[in-house]
Amino acid sequence: MTPQLIKIESRPDLVDQVYRNLLDAISGGALAPGSRITQEEVAEQLAVSRQPVLQALRLLKKDGFVLDAPGRGLLVAPLDGAWLGQVYQIRCALDALAARLAAQANAVIDPELIRQGRLATRGQDVKAMMAADAAFHNAIYAASGNPLIAQSAQLHWQHIRRAMGAVLQVANMRESIWDEHDTIAQAIEAGDADRAESLSRQHGEDASCNLARLLASAQPQPAAASTAQTLSPPP
Repeated sequence: MTPQLIKIESRPDLVDQVYRNLLDAISGGALAPGSRITQEEVAEQLAVSRQPVLQALRLLKKDGFVLDAPGRGLLVAPLDGAWLGQVYQIRCALDALAARLAAQANAVIDPELIRQGRLATRGQDVKAMMAADAAFHNAIYAASGNPLIAQSAQLHWQHIRRAMGAVLQVANMRESIWDEHDTIAQAIEAGDADRAESLSRQHGEDASCNLARLLASAQPQPAAASTAQTLSPPP
């Protein structure tokens, strides 16, 4: 007879939760480039064991978000402007294709996405701003009718997200992003494929240029001493 077993409560994977928590802190600027991260501090803040933290940090290192620190621990990797410029080249091509296909289908991008995006820019939650931006672009990918576009864009999405987080921390750039989104959505709804493609490509190129200017003007900052007060325990 099978012994009585204790029911396992459904819970998202801890490694994934720790990974996403750290990535949110890196993308949102709470953990700036050069910030030191130690396994012990992360485990303590998130109230988890060290094992999922170790695995999450290994994934972050593999994905290029953290680097080995002198001595012990890890450092948040700097934003590599040249490499991100190449990522944006691919993103621009994908977004332009998606916009053209969506316009050819006379798709309607939900105006609520734009309203929510504008609302997010008026707050201070960079994570919410990035989520709104992702929702808008994902809507265009879905409207394109080609599932390979979204799959391809997803390959480097986390690095785009981090770059986006850096740009969105500059308040005067936020509203113009949604002006551009609104114009792209109008061109798609009007069925103007050439204009939708051109506007979408220009939108991506402007984002890349804004990031390049931001990185060029950034002053070196001292590495943070710890990850204190940057992370929230998993639910």
